[in-house]
Amino acid sequence: MNKWVYLFKEGNADMRNLLGGKGANLAEMTNLGLPIPQGFTVTTEACTDYYNSGKMITDEIKSQIFEAMAWLENENGKKFGDTEDPLLVSVRSGARASMPGMMDTILNLGLNDISVEGFAKKTGNARFAYDSYRRFIQMFSDVVMEVPKSFFEKIIDELKEEKGVHYDVELTADDLKELIARFKAVYKNAMNGEEFPQDPKVQLMEAVKAVFRSWDNPRAIVYRRMNDIPGDWGTAVNVQSMVFGNMGETSGTGVAFTRNPSTGEKGIYGEYLINAQGEDVVAGVRTPQPISKLEEDMPECYAQFMDLAMKLENHYRDMQDMEFTIQEGKLFFLQTRNGKRTAPAAIQIACDLVDEGMITPEEAVLRIEAKSLDQLLHPTFDPAALKAGEVIGSALPASPGAAAGKVYFTADEAKDAGKGGRGERVILVRLETSPEDIEGMHAAQGILTVRGGMTSHAAVVARGMGTCCVSGCGEIKIDEEAKVFTLGGYTFHEGDYISLDGSTGKIYKGDIKTVEATVGGNFGRIMAWADGIRKLQVRTNADTPADTLNAVKLGAEGIGLCRTEHMFFDAERIPKIRKMILSETVEQREEALNELIPFQKADFKGMYKALEGRPMTVRYLDPPLHEFVPTAAEDIAALAADMGLTVEQVKAKCDELHEFNPMMGHRGCRLAVTYPEIAKMQTRAVMEAAIEVKEECGFDIVPEIMIPLVGEKKELKFVKDIVVETAEKVKAEKNSDIQYHIGTMIEIPRAALLADEIAEEAEFFSFGTNDLTQMTFGFSRDDAGKFLDAYYKSKIYESDPFARLDQNGVGKLVQMAAEKGKATRAGIKLGICGEHGGDPSSVEFCHNTGLTYVSCSPFRVPIARLAAAQAQLKCPRA
Repeated sequence: MNKWVYLFKEGNADMRNLLGGKGANLAEMTNLGLPIPQGFTVTTEACTDYYNSGKMITDEIKSQIFEAMAWLENENGKKFGDTEDPLLVSVRSGARASMPGMMDTILNLGLNDISVEGFAKKTGNARFAYDSYRRFIQMFSDVVMEVPKSFFEKIIDELKEEKGVHYDVELTADDLKELIARFKAVYKNAMNGEEFPQDPKVQLMEAVKAVFRSWDNPRAIVYRRMNDIPGDWGTAVNVQSMVFGNMGETSGTGVAFTRNPSTGEKGIYGEYLINAQGEDVVAGVRTPQPISKLEEDMPECYAQFMDLAMKLENHYRDMQDMEFTIQEGKLFFLQTRNGKRTAPAAIQIACDLVDEGMITPEEAVLRIEAKSLDQLLHPTFDPAALKAGEVIGSALPASPGAAAGKVYFTADEAKDAGKGGRGERVILVRLETSPEDIEGMHAAQGILTVRGGMTSHAAVVARGMGTCCVSGCGEIKIDEEAKVFTLGGYTFHEGDYISLDGSTGKIYKGDIKTVEATVGGNFGRIMAWADGIRKLQVRTNADTPADTLNAVKLGAEGIGLCRTEHMFFDAERIPKIRKMILSETVEQREEALNELIPFQKADFKGMYKALEGRPMTVRYLDPPLHEFVPTAAEDIAALAADMGLTVEQVKAKCDELHEFNPMMGHRGCRLAVTYPEIAKMQTRAVMEAAIEVKEECGFDIVPEIMIPLVGEKKELKFVKDIVVETAEKVKAEKNSDIQYHIGTMIEIPRAALLADEIAEEAEFFSFGTNDLTQMTFGFSRDDAGKFLDAYYKSKIYESDPFARLDQNGVGKLVQMAAEKGKATRAGIKLGICGEHGGDPSSVEFCHNTGLTYVSCSPFRVPIARLAAAQAQLKCPRA
């Protein structure tokens, strides 16, 4: 018989994969002797079994749950379902990877119409008993039966208005009885006449099932996709004896960190609410008090809390995020975990822990989530623009950075307008965010909420994403349905501009200009440790001297992809490339191309100077020629006049260039096969630039010339011969002995299959994983977004293959090509230059496959450097 259920005292921190993060930590805290309400964990394997059994919990698992429940009854001296003194429990999810706000919690489970009366008598606190029951009905209805929470919030607001009170804590026991009756009516109506369940055993099993189901709710799927969490891990369920923070003025609940999760500063940081339950703090229903005030309210609890918080940090050797409840003056810990933190905080904490002797530099490198470094390069407000900015309000600085954009009031509208939609800069303004808002939050530059503290859903999720967030601005009067809010004497409608400073909490009227961030000294320490560890080189994709300079500042060791076509779109250059395209003879084409040589050469010289001897791989012209031809009537007329043609002749030539499937058409090396003069021009520009910069600056430059879209050895040889002939001619003219290398991009599946043959001609391979993914999957990266959502929902794919390398399919082609290439040419240099080069999981794959370097956009260079070091620590290579 399998063991599906573990008591907290049977587990430990090493059982995270089986018990989930929360369950493993509750077990560990139990072993450490901390005041933990006892309970048990239903394993992640039981979740997997639930899905394998057609979303049913087997009798074997049920019987183990009720055996554990019997133990818990014995431990507490109370009966589950008893009418006089019932045992109540909480049911919480807990996956092995922390997913804050993504999964669902139910408190006070076990109450019903009869036991709530016994509970009121037993505790001598009728208000508390009925408050606990109304909370349970609301949570159970929302989480288990999917009756929208807003239905209940509306009723609470209506009742408070009727009774003339501001806060829910001001409602009396009789008011709460009335609320319960209304809540049950809402439930019955939503459930087609079915009454709220009165059998605690039914409540418990329905709650366990709901937690398992929540593993696959849409927001959990989105969160997993954003954080590379596999869908087959499943979640555990934690059933724990209830302790109550809503029993009166000597009870309360809170969330705290042992260090500041925004800055990393050492010292307890958190907040709590008197006479409240845990969800009140994280849901942001009332704005809480800072943890320091607990010292005034309950000094003994505060002293004990501080002592145990430090004990936990020293035990886990990391900043802890803790939930606690005080029940009538007695402290209980409900959970601890390594706290989510911003990238600046992660770096500060890692360096401080090294300095405090708690961890090694290698451990520090592993502690920082590589992807989070994106946050370090966050915009701030331009100081001059900020002086003119008008502050209209301020609230809690929940997640750092500056953002300016158009106001949108729903997650869907933010998603349509923002990143991945129309490309507008978006500020999402909400009464409070909920886990359903995840995609809208991801699409926004900034988030502003009316309710919620520093540990509310909005704050935690925004910090994890690196998105600017200001929370708990109670001065705002908002009407989400009418899409309008007022603040500071102004009214803002959908589409109006506001600006947020997530570092200070200030809210500004209008669109304030932002500037890119700079990084501090601790960043340099972490990067130096990472560079000392990693074996994989990190280059950048850059097409201009300015981009090159920026990438070198961010630690790039060269350029892995210089896309030469980007140099042709300049207003001064585009007429010349168009002239070449419309030319009818080789001589006309060469004449037009010769006009481009000074421009290409000047760009290459600027980049070689910025690189100061670092390598640069120059990819020859890749896109189909139709991308360069004019579409505007005035541009067509100007081109016709310049070439002595009629407008009709120019239009006819442009139409002739149109292709049904241009990405698989006349592009890449096929252009050089048809028009060798293009390759000649580019070779001359590269070689002359390299020789001149070498002479002028003394840098040791070895040009790397990359022929794109090769699928056949003879094709590569044809273009390579043209390049060699021109390069040798330039060397002779300049009396130079400069060395150069010629390689190819592996971006067609056929090239990967024949890599051993292609390596006979190619001195290096660079995997163009954008095109290789496109051609392997057989779908266009420009159109895939239209249908990939359906694939995620149906669990066919878990992540976007253009964002995260498909290691099973595309990865196999990369591995095969690398092995075949090495078999032919032992010292072949292998790189990757698609956007995957900046994705941490893809970087780890490249390290494990034995590639020489990854290349990514300049701002992702620090991410790749850190990810490469982490890959080396996990799987060392010589």
